[in-house]
Amino acid sequence: MKATVPIAIAIVVALIPTPSGLAPHAWLYFAIFLGIVLALILEPVPASAVGLLGVTIVAAAAPWTLFSPAELATQSFDAPTRAIEWAVSGFANTTIWLSFAAFLFATGYQKTGLGRRIALLLVYSMGRRTILLGYAIMLADLILVPFTPSNTARSAGTIFPIIRNLPLLYGSHPHTPSARRIGGYVMWTALAATSVTSSLFVTALAPNVLTIEMIQTATHVRITWIQWFLGFAPAGMLLLAVLPLLVFVLFPPEVRKGTQAVRWAGQELAQIGVVSRREYILAALVVGAILLWAFADRYVHPSTVALIVVGLMLTCGLLSWNDILRNREAWKALVPLATPVTLAGGLSRTGFIIWFAEGVSGAKKSLPPIATMIVLITVYFFSHYLFASITAHVTAMMPIMIEIGARSPGVPVEEFAMLLAFSHGLMGILTPYASTSGPVYLGSG
Repeated sequence: MKATVPIAIAIVVALIPTPSGLAPHAWLYFAIFLGIVLALILEPVPASAVGLLGVTIVAAAAPWTLFSPAELATQSFDAPTRAIEWAVSGFANTTIWLSFAAFLFATGYQKTGLGRRIALLLVYSMGRRTILLGYAIMLADLILVPFTPSNTARSAGTIFPIIRNLPLLYGSHPHTPSARRIGGYVMWTALAATSVTSSLFVTALAPNVLTIEMIQTATHVRITWIQWFLGFAPAGMLLLAVLPLLVFVLFPPEVRKGTQAVRWAGQELAQIGVVSRREYILAALVVGAILLWAFADRYVHPSTVALIVVGLMLTCGLLSWNDILRNREAWKALVPLATPVTLAGGLSRTGFIIWFAEGVSGAKKSLPPIATMIVLITVYFFSHYLFASITAHVTAMMPIMIEIGARSPGVPVEEFAMLLAFSHGLMGILTPYASTSGPVYLGSG
């Protein structure tokens, strides 16, 4: 059924007569695109395979899906070559490689043990009161987030394995009434914190990087690493500051204080030993990259900075080439990020997005700009209830929403695009399946 539904929907939509004002090849492209998005949601095969199959189908059928009759009629137009160049164009995207490199930074955190040490140190120093333990969990995520573009790797892979030991120290066991003693508070705080931090940096979530490229393609506006951070920081830092306290009030734990977590963290730190040379080097590289991203954007491209750091990690022995080859998360992210950029670009290329945006914009001309922005952002945010992947959500809706905003009178395009982008991490709290880290916390009991 997972495989049949996307194919059936694509065929049905393709057989519907082409709407007025739209070219037949653009409507056929949209039918295939809709089937691909449904496949990304249902995942009859992994998302990487869905994206690769999608661009392959479109490229193979390019004379009927990608190119207009006028282009095909041009004698010098080489359709087969243009089709395959379009299909692989996403892999030449600089921001995709920025995300890929950031996944390798996360491997450095894990391999050197620096990420685990940071989390344990925070628990050891702040774990005497449950409310402070919540702040320790939040701070651990915040420290790791600039270089971990996956809340699975950061929260589910680094934070969760540490904090899952804490409830048991207080007699709080999964799937029992005692789960609420402290376990519920600890787990909910961790999940909520990673949702906020995922919106705080471009490099905090892989779809953020995808969004940057879509915004630049649609509006020719380039959002830098520091612009993103400064744009979300006023709201994001406030959310992080009140989050552990807010969860403490809304989902209160029975245990308010104790020394069990501190003793356990101390024992774990003693086993790890003193800070190693490798951890110091990685910390220096992390700080250096953040400074270059924030202050040297006009001199060196952020993706170049990321590749320089990866090269230094290889040179200093923090990573081996085999570590890179074995990094499944990085390679698994490369195709799901590169192919959506290509597919979304195809919607623009065929003229579908402009046609759709003009229709929607014409239907709401009476709304003032601020009201238009609020309506569009609200629809974009809460539609995530329909998606089990933020990448699929971005691929399906981001290009269309940006174009609608851009064609709405008085709407400031750059600010509107950034507001849409800032919602991606926050979407992860809506449902247990809203992001890849959600099922891990749901399954903790």
